[in-house]
Amino acid sequence: MTVSIVLFDLGRVVLDWEPSRLYDKIFDNTDARDHFLDSVCTMAWHMCHDAGVSFADNADALIADHPEHESEIRAWGRRWMEMFDGYIDGTPDLIERLHARYVPLYALTNMPTETWPLMQQHFGPLLDRFRHVVVSGDLGMVKPDPAIYHHTLEAIGHPDPAAILFIDDSAPNIAAADALGFATHHFTGAAGLEATLAHHGLI
Repeated sequence: MTVSIVLFDLGRVVLDWEPSRLYDKIFDNTDARDHFLDSVCTMAWHMCHDAGVSFADNADALIADHPEHESEIRAWGRRWMEMFDGYIDGTPDLIERLHARYVPLYALTNMPTETWPLMQQHFGPLLDRFRHVVVSGDLGMVKPDPAIYHHTLEAIGHPDPAAILFIDDSAPNIAAADALGFATHHFTGAAGLEATLAHHGLI
């Protein structure tokens, strides 16, 4: 089947999100920052936010184990926007080119419900190019759970995943989409994505 719809991940594909950006401001050196992110506020811990757990509840549980880091743990939610630095180079231009050709654009993001209004405020003009954004925190399920992909197909209103090019920077997320029959692109930069979009005749 010809690919006619494009489904974007947001973080690290469209939006430049790096937790270390915030914690560079909090810790005096990179070793202390990296130790904190590797052993306290880990990506596995953060995934609970993406699955719908509130920042407050998730912080309380972690602070019980690491009371010495209470302020740093609470900063994850309270200073969320300091993890961002605009857009990934080149991706906005590709989105605008697709939009100009009337390619239906959608997004599927692992993201906390609490942050989505902030994201819309800060990145609204580009996010408005998407006809619908599936936010994991709203659903209580996260990529690479196949259930969130099935939900996305329903939200798009297209039962055949082969018509949809799914773009993500996470290899497990891409593997899950592959298994369900999506066309996929493992994002490592705008140049590679541009080539894939051209291959499918989308730009």
